Amino acid sequence: MTWKQVSEAHRRLSREQGYVVKGWGGRIPVALVYPNSYYLGMSSLGVQTVYRLFNALDSVVCERAFISEASPQMPGADNEGWTGNGRLGRGRQASEAEADTPISLESQRPLSDFAIVAFSVSYEMDYFNLVSALKRSGIPLLSSERDERHPLVMAGGPCITANPEPLAPFLDVAVMGEGELIIPAITRVLEDTRGERRQQVLEQLAKAPGVYVPALGNPVTRQWLKDLDSYNTTSVVLTPDTSLGDMYLMEVTRGCAWGCRFCLAGYLFRPMRARSLPVLLDAAREGLRHRKRLGLVGAAVSDYPWIDELVARLREMGANLSASSLRLRPLSRALVSALLETGAHTLTFAPEAGSDRLREIINKGVSEEDIFNGVEYTAQFHVGRLKLYFMVGLPGETEEDIEALVRLCLACRERLDARSPGTELVVSLTPFVPKAGTPFQWEAMAPVEALMGRLGRIKRALRRSHIHVRHESPEWSAVQGMLARGDRRLAGALALIKDSSLSSWKKALEDAGVDGRAYLEGSDPLSPMPWSHIDQDLPQGLLGRQQSKAFGVAESSLECPPAGSNSDVSPRETPHRGVSTIGVPAL
Repeated sequence: MTWKQVSEAHRRLSREQGYVVKGWGGRIPVALVYPNSYYLGMSSLGVQTVYRLFNALDSVVCERAFISEASPQMPGADNEGWTGNGRLGRGRQASEAEADTPISLESQRPLSDFAIVAFSVSYEMDYFNLVSALKRSGIPLLSSERDERHPLVMAGGPCITANPEPLAPFLDVAVMGEGELIIPAITRVLEDTRGERRQQVLEQLAKAPGVYVPALGNPVTRQWLKDLDSYNTTSVVLTPDTSLGDMYLMEVTRGCAWGCRFCLAGYLFRPMRARSLPVLLDAAREGLRHRKRLGLVGAAVSDYPWIDELVARLREMGANLSASSLRLRPLSRALVSALLETGAHTLTFAPEAGSDRLREIINKGVSEEDIFNGVEYTAQFHVGRLKLYFMVGLPGETEEDIEALVRLCLACRERLDARSPGTELVVSLTPFVPKAGTPFQWEAMAPVEALMGRLGRIKRALRRSHIHVRHESPEWSAVQGMLARGDRRLAGALALIKDSSLSSWKKALEDAGVDGRAYLEGSDPLSPMPWSHIDQDLPQGLLGRQQSKAFGVAESSLECPPAGSNSDVSPRETPHRGVSTIGVPAL
């Protein structure tokens, strides 16, 4: 720890409202670590909610810690706003030798002082920072090398719930699902096992719902909260030192009813749930005591069953509004109007693919007509900027789909020029990365060379028409694909990496004897996957049937292994309206 670190921690705290300071006497000290920057971590409603959940327990003192360096950044990546890829900023990658030991914000203690070090991981590329944080804290990297002198290391978050295996050798505990149900259960075990040996504690934790102990390989089922109204999910700590510093965040929905076949949120957070209108209005009243602007959070805020009434009531209260996500269908005109009337200068939509055929394959549920309607609405309000998100390399994509993407963007530019020529059009391109726990988990990832060729073709075609193009690096996206579908062999490479650079990652793979490209290939839906032992509590065969529908293959040939139940239908067949990767309260 350095004087500079302590001074920076005091500066951060002096600008915050709502942080918690507790005495350590008799309490279980928990370090909640976001393995990226403060700027990013404090923009996460999920991190804030876990902080609230832990500190609501009298037996726990929870303090925050952040890793100063950012995750690997992609040249040309979109680093603005709070939608899309969410990577908000760049930073020089320090080597482990020159990086400081991480300390907690509230008491400026090193992670090794805590009984629990809990990582909140929402993005695979932050695995590098997690490993680095353990090394720099003097905590043995492997769970098998820790003893009673060391903290228990746990991790949770969307990518951990989907597939914990690349990090499994480093973790004592993995949290599988939503924190409201799991954090109290973990705490009860820790209270009941005080003074017991580490192995006995882990054996008891493995019996708790949603707790996976990799060393024991215990079966585990994803936990999800049935009644959102039973827990408050709003901002806890307010600070101006993030991109969302002027907002009070409120979770409106969790999960998504549309079931896009590439998207983790549509499956990992099933079923879609929504908070009741009275609960949201109470939260808004509290929020307006602190901020003029309310940030509505959800995978698809416009899917909230009572969105028009909610918007009207919030505007009556005098609130300015922002939203984490908008869908082109259904497009709530009341919500869009409120956003623009209260200071929004950018609208963001995600068509994802250029052709109706490819959007049907991915189950996007948006037509070209829907896209043009959104553009016309943007032009009507003379919005300063329109951002369109697309994926490149989707399963079933052809060169004709790339041409259709170009034509669609050019047509959008023409419509803006006719009605609102001053509106900037930004196209953000992201390589498709197959994710565990989705219908496309078995699909191959497009080769880096092919992705680079298609991205280059789109950029050349659009920039001539004054369309700004941003994209993520295919090479880094390939690394993300390896980590998303990896197994425990990748932990060997993660342990060897020296810094967050591509060259270091490639050398670590080579030194570990791991062929990273193998994780990017397609696989047989009937073969076991590294995460097959995780019960995601989905209807039996759902993922296989959805993959079948994408490509018109007989369903019986693509059944996936049993995985619990709640309703043996797809999200599109029964959208769970009226029953909620920003804002999910997992570790």
